[in-house]
Amino acid sequence: MPNHTQTPLIVGFVADLMFTVKIESVAERLNYAVRWIGRADQLVPGELEPPDQNPAEHLSGAGMVLVDQLTRWHPALILIDLSNQAIPWRDWLPMLKTVPATRRIPVICFGSHVDVDTMKTARSCGAEAVLARSRFVSDLPDLILRYARVPDYKAIEEACKLPLSPLALKGLEEFNQGEYFEAHESLEDAWNEDQSVGRDLYRAILQVAVAYLQIERGNYNGAVKMFFRMRQWIDPLPATCRGVDIARLRADAEQVRLALMAYGPDKILELDQSLFKPVIYEVKDDIGHTGA
Repeated sequence: MPNHTQTPLIVGFVADLMFTVKIESVAERLNYAVRWIGRADQLVPGELEPPDQNPAEHLSGAGMVLVDQLTRWHPALILIDLSNQAIPWRDWLPMLKTVPATRRIPVICFGSHVDVDTMKTARSCGAEAVLARSRFVSDLPDLILRYARVPDYKAIEEACKLPLSPLALKGLEEFNQGEYFEAHESLEDAWNEDQSVGRDLYRAILQVAVAYLQIERGNYNGAVKMFFRMRQWIDPLPATCRGVDIARLRADAEQVRLALMAYGPDKILELDQSLFKPVIYEVKDDIGHTGA
């Protein structure tokens, strides 16, 4: 369960002690925590598998482990030392910038100013910024403040005090009737109609609906992808948002995800769909009546 008061996190694919000490010092002054992944084998034993042709659709093996770890950590920023030979960043970076669950996490790379080809490759892989080491060190405080992506929890909590929209209520009714495709359509309309940060509530629920729909259709990869994707939207939400019991929904979805992983692609249709629990929510009318 996410802690909305936690210190924002920077993940560094860095092993060089000179840079780790410098980064930690600057991060601490700016009230950021840092976690290090200095070697690929810190995530999984052995060599990493290369990404699939379309990693957004077909995560497997080590790619899934990496994405799962980062979606659990929710880093505000990723730093990559391009000279770190223990990190296969040429495989990791394009995957992370393609997979919907991680592609919005900003990435800053740094390397030797004379290795132009390597820096060009990092840019082509999707890094938000690629700098020479000297400039990275001198500009680090400004780079963190400029690129780090931290949810505005105060704004989210204020938006969560608003009522559910009629379209959202329609989508929740459809969800609870097991009409997951229709729920997706209604909640997407509700998301498009709402311009506040509270709209992410609707995106989170619709992605749970799509995950359940993919399981019904026997699409293992599609379901796994949706469970990864939804966490960037559902985890920043408080325990209750617009009357929706987010803590319960989050726990229910995680239970289904764990069951899905246990069954695997070959037995997905054997998964007990009674695990698909309804969304619990309250609606208050103008005279104070509460319904669910």
